[in-house]
Amino acid sequence: MNGAESLVRALVAGGVDTCFANPGTSEINIVAALDRVTGMRCVLGLFEGVVTGAADGYARMAGKPACTLLHLGPGLANGLANLHNASRAQAPIVNVVGQHATYHLCHDTPLTANIEAIARPYSRWLRTSQAAAEVGRDAAEAIAAARTAPGRIATLIVPADVAWSKVIASKVIGSSVIRSEGGAVAGIPAPPQPPMPAVENVERAAAMLRSGLRTGLLIGGSALHGDGLVAAGRIAAATGAKLLAPYPIARLERGAGIAPVERVQYVLEQAVEQLKEFRQLILVGAPVPVAYFASPGKNAVLTSAECAIHTLAGPEEDCVGALEALAATLSLRGTQPPPDTTERPPVPSGKITLPGLAAAVGALLPENAIVVDESMTSGRGMMAATRGAPPHDWLGNTGGSIGIALPLAVGAAVACPERRVLCLTADGSGMYTLQALWTMAREGLKVTTVVFANRDYAVLKREFSYLGIGNPGRCALDMFEIGRPDLDWARLAKGMGVPGARVTSLEGFAKALREGFENEGPSLIEVPL
Repeated sequence: MNGAESLVRALVAGGVDTCFANPGTSEINIVAALDRVTGMRCVLGLFEGVVTGAADGYARMAGKPACTLLHLGPGLANGLANLHNASRAQAPIVNVVGQHATYHLCHDTPLTANIEAIARPYSRWLRTSQAAAEVGRDAAEAIAAARTAPGRIATLIVPADVAWSKVIASKVIGSSVIRSEGGAVAGIPAPPQPPMPAVENVERAAAMLRSGLRTGLLIGGSALHGDGLVAAGRIAAATGAKLLAPYPIARLERGAGIAPVERVQYVLEQAVEQLKEFRQLILVGAPVPVAYFASPGKNAVLTSAECAIHTLAGPEEDCVGALEALAATLSLRGTQPPPDTTERPPVPSGKITLPGLAAAVGALLPENAIVVDESMTSGRGMMAATRGAPPHDWLGNTGGSIGIALPLAVGAAVACPERRVLCLTADGSGMYTLQALWTMAREGLKVTTVVFANRDYAVLKREFSYLGIGNPGRCALDMFEIGRPDLDWARLAKGMGVPGARVTSLEGFAKALREGFENEGPSLIEVPL
């Protein structure tokens, strides 16, 4: 067994059985090991940003890490934007990066780079394996680090000679040291359990909820789905508190019968208006709500000056346990929230409008779907329109680096092959990682992608207007508009093996959406706006 085989065996033994990859020469021995070691599913991405974004989507839905396989420093650098998003999503990922053979580094060949320096900003655990006999142990520790709550990126750098060298195990027999090929797969250390918040934090939150003041519960991370959301819903129903989520959500469970959670608005003025009613805000795995960017003369903090803010549990504490403890302190053990009676909108017809598109999604979204949302401008009404749809999950862009939607959809579909995935993206952000369409076709993933083709970086136009410096001139508009030539998404999709269609009415959109949800593979709908 060589170092590469030891690596793959350790990953599989640790429950990491899916690898999103874009390998190169330095990773050839790891690729060869994937043929010799069973149990690892490999998914090829044609760009490293697809690989890292897919690993993020997989982790959010599977609740466990996938691994990546990237080529040297430049390959890692290509994937950094979506590693940034993954780090903000607190997604567990084992990020495997190849390196030149150790004795080759002295030649400073063209692809030589300081890989540790590139990886460090987004890696909570970072190591370069030094010997073939150590790779299995290193992989086991990387898995444990990635699984440490609330989820971390662990980067393991594997030099080519460490990968191809034989694992030599030493054992003592009598007074002699016998060296032999082999080596056992390292055991996976158990990740530490997240700590509970202090009792005083729970008691203060309970006192705030009993005060009668208008209170918001701003919840994030594991509190937005599963047992955490159930406990939060019971607390909100019994106390009159309102459940809120940060705009950058990793995963939100929602739909009919699930406690409704209102997402904080992206636009500063809208968020300030939304939050002005609250005199108390209790944070559970979420930060204080602030604007994405500074604006001249405007306060970046979104809550009013009179709003008291209390942290019940930080992101690295047991948020689910904190909410359950708070419910127990409030004596809500048997209390159940009333069902949400919001109805689905009817299927719309007529000319394409943003409210009409949102209504069509709300009317047709299938049960147990996964919605991947990076439609910051055109899709702003989608969450309100889908509140009464059957239960589903909603994944957002957590780090603000655009180009996440298509790869995130790939990872979610790989993690949950029985579920339908609806990917909402814009034409500008979609072009960052459109190679993900090819992976969807190759893997036969049940992803329906809707591209809102407004021919603009519309968010940037809005941000420009906030600065109070007048209207953009021709040069500025050329930076914001993506026409001349117009992108043809239907043809781009077909070129990558995904059936694509352009629709010109709400009836056509609804028909294409139904067909996409019924397909056994991917499809794309271009909506010109």
